[in-house]
Amino acid sequence: MREHGQDVWNYAFLLTKNHHVSDDIAQDVFLQAFLHISSFRGQSSVRTWLFSITRNIAINQKKSAFFRKVTLLDFLYPAPSAPSAEEHYLNRTYADSIWLLVMKLPTKYREVLILEAHYEMPQTEIALLLRISIGTVKSRLHRARAKMKAFLEEVERHERS
Repeated sequence: MREHGQDVWNYAFLLTKNHHVSDDIAQDVFLQAFLHISSFRGQSSVRTWLFSITRNIAINQKKSAFFRKVTLLDFLYPAPSAPSAEEHYLNRTYADSIWLLVMKLPTKYREVLILEAHYEMPQTEIALLLRISIGTVKSRLHRARAKMKAFLEEVERHERS
């Protein structure tokens, strides 16, 4: 957990866009990893195996009616709270604006882009994790980068106006 806990939580957040659900998923991931450590065959890195568990749990969460209801209610009735100092600072940084643009990408593009860029995962491991071909990984990366370029150009045009 010490070595991969933050990465698992970040990946869960990437998939769900919800802090509380990401907390629950991260806990479930390490519980499932503990319970099923004997099924780890070593065909990938431990991090890739944990990401695979994270992805499966997140997909199951998204399918549940509870998740859809809570997400919809959070969208319609956001909890009133003042941003923390950390959130306030991050909102003013360029890195945060890039992150916000990344989060606008469709999940299939966002996922491959983050796995490659942030987690420095090789394309072969991304393909194994997502259970898609390497060609599909390359295609999604190309499309993700093209969408990010378009987002950045739009922001630049907006700032000039």
